[in-house]
Amino acid sequence: MKKFDKDRLVLALGAPLLALVAALVITSGVIGVTGKDPFHAFYVMIDFGSKSDSQVWIINKAIPYYLAAVAVAIGFRMNLFNIGVDGQYRIAAFCAAVVGGALTLPGFVQIPLILVVAMLVGAVWSGIAGLLKTTRGVSEVVTTIMLNFIAASTIGYFLQDGRLAVKDGNLFHTPDIPASSHFFTIPTTPDPIDGTLILAVVTGAAYWFVLGRTRFGFDLRAVGRSESAASASGVSVKRMVVTSMVLSGLVAGLVGMPTLLNKSFNYGTDFPAGIGFTGIAIALLGRNHPVGMALGALLWGFLERTGTQLEFEEYAQEIVGVMQGVIVLCVVIAYEVVRRYGLRRQQRQVGEELAAQARKNDQKAEVSA
Repeated sequence: MKKFDKDRLVLALGAPLLALVAALVITSGVIGVTGKDPFHAFYVMIDFGSKSDSQVWIINKAIPYYLAAVAVAIGFRMNLFNIGVDGQYRIAAFCAAVVGGALTLPGFVQIPLILVVAMLVGAVWSGIAGLLKTTRGVSEVVTTIMLNFIAASTIGYFLQDGRLAVKDGNLFHTPDIPASSHFFTIPTTPDPIDGTLILAVVTGAAYWFVLGRTRFGFDLRAVGRSESAASASGVSVKRMVVTSMVLSGLVAGLVGMPTLLNKSFNYGTDFPAGIGFTGIAIALLGRNHPVGMALGALLWGFLERTGTQLEFEEYAQEIVGVMQGVIVLCVVIAYEVVRRYGLRRQQRQVGEELAAQARKNDQKAEVSA
């Protein structure tokens, strides 16, 4: 047992170390090809990223990334590819902003109301894909992509002057949410950390507990591993597909809340887009583990923050994008390589144990004869 645990620990540490080394080597080669010093680039990034204002910026940036990654990971654990998190969080944030801007209630009432509206809208939008998959056999990849376009078009239609938006210069946005309904911030120097960090922590803890410590989570993972085996054990595959998509959309509805409740306080034409696709990369990077995804979100924020400083050092602005892609690819490949190595190692160990047991049985048979 101790040897088994030791092997698992070595394999668990070996995958990220292999990915890190490979990513550094490949990235250094790419930077070197451009005629720049890769070691100086890494020094600039570490130096700038370690400053206090950069650390606060990275944490705030990582909050929506982490929420998006958790939303994607719920689908991944069911072997579902929810590529529609981007549309789900945008339509959810828009509806929540409309409701929040139309009401003037005490903060302790209106903030939960805004969060509930966002989660419900995200769940409904994602649930459509789940229903189409279970009732019509339509791939969730196709439906969620189409729903992304429908969400963007719907928002574009209503986000016009005279409908559900007001004009502010060249921008259109929903009415502002009252100051009493702004989310709190955590005082730090030089800038505060968004209070929605607590929302991300609670979401991550709930994800870990529900999927890892409950019967529902076991059934969900079982369906993801083998639908036929799960169905044979009495699990309703269709119900689990719809439920997992709904839960994924429910978490996706929270992705826009850090921006809505801590920064913009309305939904406008400049509301950030593309976070859902970033969440896919971070979920892969963190291997669907709550702590791994948190580290991946922080790493993503670190690369985006320090990438701006590289431009001042006359490095190509595309370098950060290359780094992000290389890191994700290296992690995916490294984990697959280590997984296959571990599987072959286990098979070899089992074979050796069976051979040893067969020899013992033969020896006993000879002695008794």
